[in-house]
Amino acid sequence: MRNPLTVLRRRLSAYRRIRTDGGTASAGSILDRDSVRSAPFWLPPFLLVGLFIYGAIIWNIFLSLTDFEGLGSPDYTALDLENYVIAFFGGTPSWSSLSIEPVWNAAWNTVVLMVSFSVVCLALGLVMAILVDQGIRFENTFRTIYLLPMSLSFVVTAKFWLYMYNVDTGLVNLLFEAVGLGPVEIVQNPDLKLAAVAFALIWQFSGYAMIVYLAGLRAIPTSHFEAARVDGASTLRMYWRIIIPQLRTATVSALVVLTVFSLKAFDFLFSMYGGYQPGPSADILATRMVREAYSNGNWAFGSAIAVILFIMALAIVAPYIYTQYQRGEL
Repeated sequence: MRNPLTVLRRRLSAYRRIRTDGGTASAGSILDRDSVRSAPFWLPPFLLVGLFIYGAIIWNIFLSLTDFEGLGSPDYTALDLENYVIAFFGGTPSWSSLSIEPVWNAAWNTVVLMVSFSVVCLALGLVMAILVDQGIRFENTFRTIYLLPMSLSFVVTAKFWLYMYNVDTGLVNLLFEAVGLGPVEIVQNPDLKLAAVAFALIWQFSGYAMIVYLAGLRAIPTSHFEAARVDGASTLRMYWRIIIPQLRTATVSALVVLTVFSLKAFDFLFSMYGGYQPGPSADILATRMVREAYSNGNWAFGSAIAVILFIMALAIVAPYIYTQYQRGEL
């Protein structure tokens, strides 16, 4: 009778056959695979991300289908789309006696802020990148100065611009008085609230767009510039017809990051206006979501707004990720 231990050793040896022609193993042990051997490094963060990010997203989706109001445990036995119907059309939900307004105003403000902030940031970033790319002196100093605001948090930026917009001592109003426009109440003016937020965010993130465009400009061969000059193209025509079209990848990359930041502007609005209610003219989906959950106790309805916000962000990021995957850059 053969020794079972000997048989097991022979089978393991056969399973671990290694080619002797200098190639890789044709059949290796599962324990010898790189993915398994490196598991102690990638498995813990993978599980943590899966639990606290993707798990939380999935749980939030289920929560938005309930009538949870923050007390007790959610009832997952009767799931429906009532919160989404209320979000789009308004009305009085079955789990409350108070009527809830639709989120169209907050959604519109979110889109306006996202578009105006992103477009102006890209335009300013492109202009600054072109100017810095001309080989000016102290280039590194200018790049640092332009990029420095991005290192600040939304809270710091909000407090800084709250001081800048001050009616009595703010620099913005001092400039208005210097040109004869007089002091202007910016922070509390319904017509200027959203513009004030967009301007401050543009100041903070235009330097990021400049860095992305500058990297794109430096990646363009100098022969393209020289060929355009030899053909007699003016500087404006050269950039418009030849250089800027080659910055499409940089534009898309910066646009995705900027739009996602604009969707996350809750910190800025909360810090500038001191709470969940910046007013109808500056209310965005993020502030409406937190106000419904924490102030009004409509946790399920706030979760539904969070899902809508997540879908908006996914609609921006997913095409970019898919395009990068198709190009083999992921």
